[in-house]
Amino acid sequence: MNLLDIAKQNLVSEIKGRYVTLEMILPFLKTLTTDFKLEVVGQSALGKDIPLVTFGRGSKKLLMWSQMHGNESTTTKGLLDFLHYLNSDSVFNTFIKENFTLYMVPILNPDGAEAYTRVNANEVDLNRDAFNLSQPESKVLRKLVEQIQPDYCFNLHDQRTIFGTIGLQKPATMSFLAPAYNEEREVNDVRLKAMHVINKMYDNLQGVIPDQIGRFDDSFNINCIGDYLTAQQIPTILFEAGHFQDDYERDTVRKFVFIALISAVYAINENVIVDNDLEKYLTIPQNSPHFFDFIYKNVKIIENNQKKIINFAAQYSELLENGKVIFEARIAKVGDLEENVGHCEFDGANKLFSAENINFPKIGQKADFYLDNLLKFCNGLKINN
Repeated sequence: MNLLDIAKQNLVSEIKGRYVTLEMILPFLKTLTTDFKLEVVGQSALGKDIPLVTFGRGSKKLLMWSQMHGNESTTTKGLLDFLHYLNSDSVFNTFIKENFTLYMVPILNPDGAEAYTRVNANEVDLNRDAFNLSQPESKVLRKLVEQIQPDYCFNLHDQRTIFGTIGLQKPATMSFLAPAYNEEREVNDVRLKAMHVINKMYDNLQGVIPDQIGRFDDSFNINCIGDYLTAQQIPTILFEAGHFQDDYERDTVRKFVFIALISAVYAINENVIVDNDLEKYLTIPQNSPHFFDFIYKNVKIIENNQKKIINFAAQYSELLENGKVIFEARIAKVGDLEENVGHCEFDGANKLFSAENINFPKIGQKADFYLDNLLKFCNGLKINN
Protein backbone atom coordinates (compact mmCIF):
# COMPACT_ATOMS: atom_id res chain seq x y z
CA MET A 1 0.00 0.00 0.00
CA ASN A 2 1.61 3.26 -1.17
CA LEU A 3 0.28 5.78 1.31
CA LEU A 4 1.51 8.80 -0.65
CA ASP A 5 -0.42 7.67 -3.73
CA ILE A 6 -3.53 7.13 -1.61
CA ALA A 7 -3.08 10.60 -0.09
CA LYS A 8 -2.90 12.17 -3.56
CA GLN A 9 -6.01 10.29 -4.69
CA ASN A 10 -8.06 11.45 -1.70
CA LEU A 11 -7.38 15.18 -1.64
CA VAL A 12 -10.51 17.21 -0.98
CA SER A 13 -9.58 19.56 -3.79
CA GLU A 14 -12.15 22.25 -3.01
CA ILE A 15 -10.45 22.89 0.36
CA LYS A 16 -6.97 24.30 -0.17
CA GLY A 17 -4.68 27.09 0.95
CA ARG A 18 -4.07 28.36 4.46
CA TYR A 19 -7.47 29.93 5.10
CA VAL A 20 -9.95 27.22 6.12
CA THR A 21 -13.19 28.03 7.92
CA LEU A 22 -16.19 26.10 9.20
CA GLU A 23 -18.36 27.47 6.38
CA MET A 24 -15.85 26.13 3.83
CA ILE A 25 -15.80 22.57 5.14
CA LEU A 26 -19.49 22.07 5.94
CA PRO A 27 -20.50 21.31 2.31
CA PHE A 28 -17.95 18.49 2.24
CA LEU A 29 -19.01 17.13 5.65
CA LYS A 30 -22.59 16.96 4.39
CA THR A 31 -21.52 14.66 1.53
CA LEU A 32 -20.44 11.92 3.95
CA THR A 33 -22.49 8.73 3.74
CA THR A 34 -24.87 7.43 6.37
CA ASP A 35 -21.94 5.45 7.81
CA PHE A 36 -20.97 8.76 9.42
CA LYS A 37 -22.77 10.68 12.12
CA LEU A 38 -22.50 14.46 11.85
CA GLU A 39 -23.72 16.40 14.88
CA VAL A 40 -23.21 19.70 16.68
CA VAL A 41 -21.64 19.23 20.11
CA GLY A 42 -21.45 22.85 21.26
CA GLN A 43 -20.93 26.45 20.30
CA SER A 44 -17.97 28.77 20.17
CA ALA A 45 -17.64 32.05 22.04
CA LEU A 46 -19.48 33.80 19.19
CA GLY A 47 -22.11 31.09 18.91
CA LYS A 48 -20.73 29.18 15.94
CA ASP A 49 -21.47 25.45 15.84
CA ILE A 50 -18.70 23.01 16.70
CA PRO A 51 -19.26 19.85 14.62
CA LEU A 52 -18.33 16.28 15.54
CA VAL A 53 -17.99 13.51 12.95
CA THR A 54 -18.27 9.93 14.26
CA PHE A 55 -17.39 6.83 12.25
CA GLY A 56 -17.18 3.12 13.09
CA ARG A 57 -18.50 0.73 15.69
CA GLY A 58 -15.29 -0.86 16.92
CA SER A 59 -14.06 -1.10 20.50
CA LYS A 60 -11.00 1.14 20.11
CA LYS A 61 -12.04 4.75 20.63
CA LEU A 62 -10.03 7.64 19.15
CA LEU A 63 -10.81 11.31 19.70
CA MET A 64 -9.09 13.84 17.47
CA TRP A 65 -9.49 17.57 16.93
CA SER A 66 -7.97 20.20 14.67
CA GLN A 67 -7.78 24.00 14.53
CA MET A 68 -7.74 24.45 18.28
CA HIS A 69 -5.62 27.33 17.02
CA GLY A 70 -7.71 28.97 14.32
CA ASN A 71 -4.80 29.80 12.00
CA GLU A 72 -3.47 26.22 11.96
CA SER A 73 -5.40 24.61 9.14
CA THR A 74 -3.03 22.06 7.60
CA THR A 75 -4.13 19.23 9.86
CA THR A 76 -7.76 20.11 9.13
CA LYS A 77 -7.08 19.54 5.43
CA GLY A 78 -5.29 16.27 6.20
CA LEU A 79 -8.20 15.18 8.39
CA LEU A 80 -10.72 15.99 5.62
CA ASP A 81 -8.65 13.92 3.18
CA PHE A 82 -8.68 11.10 5.74
CA LEU A 83 -12.49 11.40 5.95
CA HIS A 84 -12.67 11.33 2.15
CA TYR A 85 -10.79 8.03 2.16
CA LEU A 86 -13.07 6.63 4.85
CA ASN A 87 -16.05 7.73 2.76
CA SER A 88 -14.96 5.42 -0.08
CA ASP A 89 -15.73 1.74 -0.57
CA SER A 90 -12.35 0.41 0.53
CA VAL A 91 -10.73 -2.23 2.67
CA PHE A 92 -9.62 0.56 5.01
CA ASN A 93 -13.23 1.66 5.44
CA THR A 94 -14.23 -1.84 6.57
CA PHE A 95 -11.17 -2.21 8.79
CA ILE A 96 -11.90 1.03 10.64
CA LYS A 97 -15.61 0.35 10.91
CA GLU A 98 -15.06 -3.02 12.56
CA ASN A 99 -12.15 -2.15 14.84
CA PHE A 100 -12.49 1.53 15.76
CA THR A 101 -14.91 4.25 16.67
CA LEU A 102 -13.44 7.54 15.51
CA TYR A 103 -14.63 10.85 16.95
CA MET A 104 -13.34 13.80 14.90
CA VAL A 105 -13.72 17.55 15.49
CA PRO A 106 -12.49 19.19 12.25
CA ILE A 107 -12.50 22.75 13.67
CA LEU A 108 -12.62 23.26 17.44
CA ASN A 109 -12.11 27.04 17.22
CA PRO A 110 -14.38 28.26 14.39
CA ASP A 111 -14.17 31.91 15.50
CA GLY A 112 -10.37 31.86 15.37
CA ALA A 113 -10.50 30.05 12.02
CA GLU A 114 -12.67 32.79 10.52
CA ALA A 115 -10.50 35.59 11.92
CA TYR A 116 -7.31 33.63 11.12
CA THR A 117 -5.99 33.98 14.65
CA ARG A 118 -4.35 31.56 17.02
CA VAL A 119 -6.71 32.51 19.85
CA ASN A 120 -10.49 32.31 20.14
CA ALA A 121 -12.90 35.29 20.03
CA ASN A 122 -12.09 36.10 23.68
CA GLU A 123 -8.36 36.19 22.78
CA VAL A 124 -7.63 33.06 24.80
CA ASP A 125 -5.22 30.37 23.60
CA LEU A 126 -7.35 27.22 23.93
CA ASN A 127 -4.22 25.12 24.27
CA ARG A 128 -3.49 26.97 27.51
CA ASP A 129 -6.98 26.48 28.91
CA ALA A 130 -7.22 22.72 29.43
CA PHE A 131 -7.24 22.91 33.23
CA ASN A 132 -8.82 26.32 33.77
CA LEU A 133 -11.71 25.70 31.34
CA SER A 134 -12.45 29.40 30.99
CA GLN A 135 -13.74 29.15 27.39
CA PRO A 136 -16.77 27.46 25.82
CA GLU A 137 -14.62 25.59 23.27
CA SER A 138 -12.48 24.15 26.08
CA LYS A 139 -15.61 22.98 27.87
CA VAL A 140 -16.88 21.29 24.71
CA LEU A 141 -13.64 19.34 24.37
CA ARG A 142 -13.57 18.37 28.06
CA LYS A 143 -17.18 17.15 27.83
CA LEU A 144 -16.32 15.00 24.81
CA VAL A 145 -13.37 13.46 26.63
CA GLU A 146 -15.54 12.64 29.64
CA GLN A 147 -18.38 11.20 27.55
CA ILE A 148 -16.27 9.21 25.10
CA GLN A 149 -13.47 8.09 27.45
CA PRO A 150 -11.15 7.65 24.46
CA ASP A 151 -8.34 5.14 24.34
CA TYR A 152 -6.19 7.69 22.47
CA CYS A 153 -6.39 11.40 21.65
CA PHE A 154 -4.86 13.16 18.64
CA ASN A 155 -4.17 16.88 19.12
CA LEU A 156 -3.70 18.26 15.59
CA HIS A 157 -1.71 21.47 15.05
CA ASP A 158 0.57 23.44 12.70
CA GLN A 159 4.02 24.73 13.54
CA ARG A 160 5.80 27.75 12.10
CA THR A 161 8.42 27.71 9.35
CA ILE A 162 11.11 28.53 11.94
CA PHE A 163 11.39 24.90 13.04
CA GLY A 164 13.95 22.45 11.70
CA THR A 165 15.40 19.15 12.84
CA ILE A 166 18.49 19.49 15.02
CA GLY A 167 21.72 18.60 13.24
CA LEU A 168 20.11 17.87 9.88
CA GLN A 169 19.64 21.38 8.42
CA LYS A 170 16.22 20.43 7.11
CA PRO A 171 12.78 21.77 7.94
CA ALA A 172 10.65 19.90 10.46
CA THR A 173 7.89 19.07 8.02
CA MET A 174 6.07 16.86 10.53
CA SER A 175 6.72 16.77 14.26
CA PHE A 176 5.20 14.74 17.06
CA LEU A 177 5.13 14.64 20.84
CA ALA A 178 4.14 12.20 23.53
CA PRO A 179 3.31 14.89 26.14
CA ALA A 180 4.62 14.81 29.69
CA TYR A 181 2.32 14.17 32.65
CA ASN A 182 4.45 15.80 35.35
CA GLU A 183 7.16 18.41 35.81
CA GLU A 184 9.86 15.74 35.89
CA ARG A 185 8.79 14.54 32.42
CA GLU A 186 8.87 10.95 33.56
CA VAL A 187 7.86 8.14 31.21
CA ASN A 188 5.01 5.84 32.19
CA ASP A 189 2.91 3.29 30.30
CA VAL A 190 0.60 6.04 29.04
CA ARG A 191 3.43 7.97 27.40
CA LEU A 192 4.96 4.74 26.08
CA LYS A 193 1.75 3.97 24.23
CA ALA A 194 1.91 7.36 22.54
CA MET A 195 5.63 6.92 21.79
CA HIS A 196 4.96 3.56 20.12
CA VAL A 197 2.45 5.18 17.75
CA ILE A 198 4.83 8.05 17.01
CA ASN A 199 7.62 5.60 16.17
CA LYS A 200 5.38 3.90 13.61
CA MET A 201 4.42 7.23 12.05
CA TYR A 202 8.09 8.20 11.96
CA ASP A 203 9.04 4.97 10.15
CA ASN A 204 6.41 5.46 7.46
CA LEU A 205 7.16 9.15 6.96
CA GLN A 206 10.92 8.57 6.75
CA GLY A 207 10.30 6.85 3.42
CA VAL A 208 8.55 9.97 2.12
CA ILE A 209 10.24 12.95 3.81
CA PRO A 210 13.51 11.52 5.16
CA ASP A 211 15.12 13.47 8.02
CA GLN A 212 12.25 15.98 8.06
CA ILE A 213 10.39 14.53 11.05
CA GLY A 214 10.97 16.13 14.44
CA ARG A 215 10.24 15.52 18.11
CA PHE A 216 8.50 18.42 19.83
CA ASP A 217 9.63 19.81 23.18
CA ASP A 218 8.01 18.02 26.15
CA SER A 219 8.18 20.71 28.83
CA PHE A 220 5.16 20.31 31.13
CA ASN A 221 2.19 22.66 31.49
CA ILE A 222 -1.01 21.25 33.00
CA ASN A 223 -3.03 23.87 31.08
CA CYS A 224 -1.85 22.40 27.76
CA ILE A 225 -4.40 19.87 26.61
CA GLY A 226 -1.91 17.10 25.81
CA ASP A 227 -0.22 17.37 29.20
CA TYR A 228 -3.58 17.49 30.96
CA LEU A 229 -4.93 14.41 29.16
CA THR A 230 -1.74 12.42 29.68
CA ALA A 231 -1.98 13.26 33.38
CA GLN A 232 -5.52 11.83 33.21
CA GLN A 233 -4.04 8.55 31.93
CA ILE A 234 -5.13 9.03 28.29
CA PRO A 235 -2.39 8.45 25.70
CA THR A 236 -2.28 11.64 23.66
CA ILE A 237 -0.26 12.53 20.58
CA LEU A 238 0.56 16.04 19.43
CA PHE A 239 0.77 16.37 15.64
CA GLU A 240 2.60 19.44 14.29
CA ALA A 241 2.42 20.04 10.53
CA GLY A 242 5.36 22.20 9.47
CA HIS A 243 7.07 23.50 6.34
CA PHE A 244 7.95 21.60 3.18
CA GLN A 245 10.08 23.12 0.45
CA ASP A 246 8.17 25.95 -1.34
CA ASP A 247 4.86 24.79 0.19
CA TYR A 248 3.72 27.90 2.03
CA GLU A 249 0.08 27.03 1.27
CA ARG A 250 0.73 23.61 2.87
CA ASP A 251 -1.18 21.64 0.28
CA THR A 252 1.73 19.22 0.05
CA VAL A 253 2.17 18.85 3.81
CA ARG A 254 -1.50 17.84 4.18
CA LYS A 255 -0.55 14.58 2.42
CA PHE A 256 1.96 13.81 5.17
CA VAL A 257 -0.72 14.49 7.80
CA PHE A 258 -2.91 11.95 5.98
CA ILE A 259 -0.09 9.38 6.01
CA ALA A 260 0.53 10.02 9.71
CA LEU A 261 -3.14 9.50 10.58
CA ILE A 262 -3.37 6.18 8.74
CA SER A 263 -0.04 5.02 10.19
CA ALA A 264 -1.23 5.91 13.70
CA VAL A 265 -4.46 3.96 13.34
CA TYR A 266 -2.64 0.82 12.23
CA ALA A 267 -0.10 1.19 15.05
CA ILE A 268 -2.90 1.46 17.63
CA ASN A 269 -4.57 -1.60 16.17
CA GLU A 270 -1.37 -3.60 16.73
CA ASN A 271 -1.41 -2.61 20.40
CA VAL A 272 2.08 -3.99 20.97
CA ILE A 273 4.59 -1.95 22.98
CA VAL A 274 8.17 -3.09 22.36
CA ASP A 275 11.14 -2.83 24.70
CA ASN A 276 13.00 -0.19 22.69
CA ASP A 277 10.11 2.20 22.08
CA LEU A 278 11.51 4.83 24.45
CA GLU A 279 15.02 4.60 23.03
CA LYS A 280 13.72 4.80 19.46
CA TYR A 281 11.48 7.76 20.25
CA LEU A 282 14.42 9.65 21.74
CA THR A 283 16.44 9.14 18.55
CA ILE A 284 13.92 11.24 16.61
CA PRO A 285 15.66 14.61 16.13
CA GLN A 286 14.28 17.32 18.38
CA ASN A 287 12.71 20.45 16.89
CA SER A 288 14.86 23.54 16.85
CA PRO A 289 13.75 27.09 15.91
CA HIS A 290 16.77 27.86 13.74
CA PHE A 291 15.15 28.54 10.35
CA PHE A 292 14.23 31.79 8.63
CA ASP A 293 12.22 32.10 5.44
CA PHE A 294 15.06 34.12 3.84
CA ILE A 295 18.75 34.55 4.60
CA TYR A 296 20.96 37.00 2.68
CA LYS A 297 24.71 36.53 3.04
CA ASN A 298 27.72 38.71 2.30
CA VAL A 299 25.82 41.96 1.89
CA LYS A 300 27.66 45.29 2.08
CA ILE A 301 26.11 47.98 4.29
CA ILE A 302 27.05 51.51 5.32
CA GLU A 303 26.17 52.32 8.90
CA ASN A 304 27.52 55.32 10.83
CA ASN A 305 29.72 56.05 7.80
CA GLN A 306 31.36 52.64 8.10
CA LYS A 307 31.24 49.90 5.48
CA LYS A 308 30.66 46.34 6.65
CA ILE A 309 29.86 42.95 5.16
CA ILE A 310 26.96 41.36 7.05
CA ASN A 311 24.28 38.69 6.87
CA PHE A 312 20.62 39.32 7.55
CA ALA A 313 17.35 37.37 7.57
CA ALA A 314 13.71 38.01 6.72
CA GLN A 315 10.61 36.21 7.92
CA TYR A 316 7.07 36.09 6.62
CA SER A 317 4.13 37.36 8.62
CA GLU A 318 0.70 36.00 7.69
CA LEU A 319 -2.09 38.52 7.14
CA LEU A 320 -5.72 37.89 6.25
CA GLU A 321 -6.91 40.12 3.41
CA ASN A 322 -10.23 39.64 1.61
CA GLY A 323 -10.50 35.99 2.57
CA LYS A 324 -6.94 35.11 1.57
CA VAL A 325 -3.77 34.75 3.58
CA ILE A 326 -1.06 37.15 2.40
CA PHE A 327 2.61 36.53 3.21
CA GLU A 328 4.51 39.71 4.06
CA ALA A 329 8.30 39.44 4.47
CA ARG A 330 10.04 41.71 6.99
CA ILE A 331 13.61 41.95 8.24
CA ALA A 332 13.88 39.72 11.30
CA LYS A 333 17.55 39.52 12.24
CA VAL A 334 20.82 41.25 11.34
CA GLY A 335 24.23 39.89 12.28
CA ASP A 336 25.44 36.47 13.31
CA LEU A 337 23.45 33.80 11.47
CA GLU A 338 25.97 30.96 11.71
CA GLU A 339 23.48 28.76 13.56
CA ASN A 340 20.60 29.59 11.22
CA VAL A 341 19.34 28.18 7.93
CA GLY A 342 17.14 29.84 5.32
CA HIS A 343 14.39 28.14 3.38
CA CYS A 344 15.68 30.46 0.65
CA GLU A 345 19.30 31.73 0.77
CA PHE A 346 20.98 34.33 -1.42
CA ASP A 347 24.64 35.32 -1.71
CA GLY A 348 24.90 39.10 -1.96
CA ALA A 349 28.50 38.87 -3.23
CA ASN A 350 29.49 42.06 -1.34
CA LYS A 351 26.90 44.19 -3.16
CA LEU A 352 25.63 47.32 -1.40
CA PHE A 353 22.25 47.24 0.35
CA SER A 354 19.82 50.12 -0.16
CA ALA A 355 16.23 50.64 0.94
CA GLU A 356 14.22 53.68 2.02
CA ASN A 357 17.22 55.95 1.43
CA ILE A 358 19.46 54.06 3.85
CA ASN A 359 22.21 51.52 3.31
CA PHE A 360 21.52 49.09 6.11
CA PRO A 361 18.57 46.79 6.94
CA LYS A 362 16.39 47.65 9.93
CA ILE A 363 14.54 45.10 12.03
CA GLY A 364 10.86 45.18 11.17
CA GLN A 365 11.10 46.93 7.80
CA LYS A 366 9.60 45.27 4.74
CA ALA A 367 12.02 43.08 2.81
CA ASP A 368 11.94 45.37 -0.24
CA PHE A 369 15.46 46.48 -1.18
CA TYR A 370 18.17 46.69 -3.82
CA LEU A 371 21.71 45.38 -4.01
CA ASP A 372 24.02 47.77 -5.90
CA ASN A 373 20.86 49.41 -7.22
CA LEU A 374 20.73 46.59 -9.78
CA LEU A 375 19.28 43.54 -8.08
CA LYS A 376 15.77 44.18 -6.84
CA PHE A 377 14.14 42.24 -4.01
CA CYS A 378 10.42 42.53 -3.38
CA ASN A 379 8.73 40.84 -0.42
CA GLY A 380 11.90 38.90 0.21
CA LEU A 381 12.24 37.45 -3.28
CA LYS A 382 14.65 38.47 -6.02
CA ILE A 383 12.81 40.02 -8.94
CA ASN A 384 14.14 38.91 -12.31
CA ASN A 385 15.11 41.86 -14.50
